[in-house]
Amino acid sequence: MKNAAISELFSEMADIMEILGEDGFRINSYRKVARVIADMPTDIEEMLATGKLAETPGIGKSSLAKIEEFIKTGQITAHQELLTKIPQKLLQLLKIPGMGPKGVKAVYENLKVKSIADLKAAIETGKLAELAGFGDKKAAIIAKGIEFLAKSTGRIRLDQAFNAATIVMGFLNGLPGVKKIEYAGSLRRCAETIGDVDILVAAKDGKKIIDAFVKSEFVQEVLAAGDTKGAVIIKTDSCPVHVDVRVVPEKSFGAAFNYFTGSKQHNVRLREIAVKAKLKLNEYGLFRDKKMIAGATENEIYKKLGLDYVEPMLREDRGEIEAAQKHKLPDLVCLEDIKGDLHIHTTASDGSCEIEELINAAKQKGYQYICITDHSPFVAIANGLSPARLAKQIERIRKLNDRLKGVTVWAGTEVDILADGSLDYDDKLLAQLDFVIGSIHSRMSGDRETLTKRVLKAMDNPYLNCIGHPTGRLIGEREPMDIDMQAVIRHAAETRTAMEVSSNPYRLDLKDVHCKMAVEAGVKLVINTDSHKLHQLDYMPFGVATAARGWATKADVLNTWPLAKFKTWLAGKK
Repeated sequence: MKNAAISELFSEMADIMEILGEDGFRINSYRKVARVIADMPTDIEEMLATGKLAETPGIGKSSLAKIEEFIKTGQITAHQELLTKIPQKLLQLLKIPGMGPKGVKAVYENLKVKSIADLKAAIETGKLAELAGFGDKKAAIIAKGIEFLAKSTGRIRLDQAFNAATIVMGFLNGLPGVKKIEYAGSLRRCAETIGDVDILVAAKDGKKIIDAFVKSEFVQEVLAAGDTKGAVIIKTDSCPVHVDVRVVPEKSFGAAFNYFTGSKQHNVRLREIAVKAKLKLNEYGLFRDKKMIAGATENEIYKKLGLDYVEPMLREDRGEIEAAQKHKLPDLVCLEDIKGDLHIHTTASDGSCEIEELINAAKQKGYQYICITDHSPFVAIANGLSPARLAKQIERIRKLNDRLKGVTVWAGTEVDILADGSLDYDDKLLAQLDFVIGSIHSRMSGDRETLTKRVLKAMDNPYLNCIGHPTGRLIGEREPMDIDMQAVIRHAAETRTAMEVSSNPYRLDLKDVHCKMAVEAGVKLVINTDSHKLHQLDYMPFGVATAARGWATKADVLNTWPLAKFKTWLAGKK
């Protein structure tokens, strides 16, 4: 879908216009168009073709013409013209946490800053701190933001990588001579960010495959093209992506699949085991002297090395080799185990769906239950529910359940954990709910001791069932809160509080290593999507993969349990 690309262009036009000090009405109009398009569950081309786009509130004639232009040509003239009015690298400043269009406008006009390098120089000389509206504290925050941006440069989110792999594999699957095709690398391991997308193809004539690949219409830049390997930058709706395609003989596909999937550390451990057994392991196969004894499948390689098969998500050298030798690898949680989603927002707060829409979607997914968890009043920007509004929502959900078949709807909340660790609703109201998620949305930059105490106190509340997106991070955009996760997990075990694994690819929070800490401490996980839009319910596989990377089994994840068993566990805390 082109929705994301068009939404991004309208946002960028609004940003440039704000930097240039142009008409505020037009700027707000473009931002509204960007939001409307981003929220559309339907492909914008389909909306345009059926005439529904012209009828959509917020899309005026001028914006409609620009969208039509993009669909036809792949660009918007007005956007191209705006780009000529600012220095080429100026928009990069908007990626820095703490820098918005107004800040960029200020440094551009007053300090002649045209790039991140210029901004760093202005910070080092003290000029930024002296600029009106900034000061030492804000300058320090921006400096930290530049460091964070530098660390995250070149890596993309898991959803972006899957999108790129889908594009390329769809093309390659249609080529003659392709016997097998799979994605490998960190994408197959479902790492939280991906450097480049690795795709393996089993075929005899590698050159024909690579030639077709590098000449495909989605390729933006060719980095390399040989007889068996091609490396390119491809265009996607959200960002450019580095993709490597390798063609291998079918008899070596398993060995290559293994080699290009495992982390460097995992692969080193496998080769060490092979050497001790007087074998040689590489991407072509497992060999005794010159004789290939395994290579067509991954399973036979692990078996010949005396190991149980290691699931791709565990191949990080975090104890999986030892567990495979002792036949103690966990039976990892999988998507088919999930029986419900317990973190969903509706139009009552900042979601875009009615409860009935979510019920239908849950039925289609085969869920047994879902939980409606709109925001509490502290989050005013998210239209958080007052106690009276929540009470009415609880009553409505109870009535819905009286006539529902096939799925149960729970009444819940995502209640804010306030600065002192108390919750944003009183206990009397919380006691009426089926499931309570406590989350931090404010004062997230506090010191480690203060933030940790805040979470620990919240868990002491007998009605709090789960800590939502526990570190508050946004991958590539906001660093996690400085929380003592060991102390939090220890107290979660003591208070019978679950920890959420947010499936949103911007979050994946708890991260995998913290999931493993929780599992080892006996703390239960809940894998949720935190959906605000209907399509976000499809994020669930990302959370399941993250929990699996943390060695979680079905028994470790509450929302794999039948409803009655889950309710019994919840009653244990109260």
